[in-house]
Amino acid sequence: MSAAWGKCYDPTGARYGVPTYPWRLAPDGLATRRQLRAQGLRPGGQEIAAQLMRVNRRQGGVRVAYLYRVDLAKPVRPMTSRKWGALALAMLARRTCPECRITYSYCLPRSLGCCVLCAYPNPNDAPRST
Repeated sequence: MSAAWGKCYDPTGARYGVPTYPWRLAPDGLATRRQLRAQGLRPGGQEIAAQLMRVNRRQGGVRVAYLYRVDLAKPVRPMTSRKWGALALAMLARRTCPECRITYSYCLPRSLGCCVLCAYPNPNDAPRST
């Protein structure tokens, strides 16, 4: 057993307070939020049942993913017409330039804060790609 794997394996929860398993080795019946969502479920207010841990050798830290019990998960709430409307308005705001008020078919870059034409009115000022 490697030292990294041994650091991430604590099924009793003595070291970290919750049962801890190495990445990709979770027991059946437990799932992450994304896995629950793919099944049409949500945690539904339940406590964290366990966690997955992976040692990141490049940056020296650890990555953790929380696990929830599938049998206690609840179905995802359906989207209402008001939620769909709010989502549509938010996406419209992300595609509209605040300076020239033109609506584009793509989301504007947040780094510029406006469309490319407003950010660089003179073509010679635009950054060049190499």
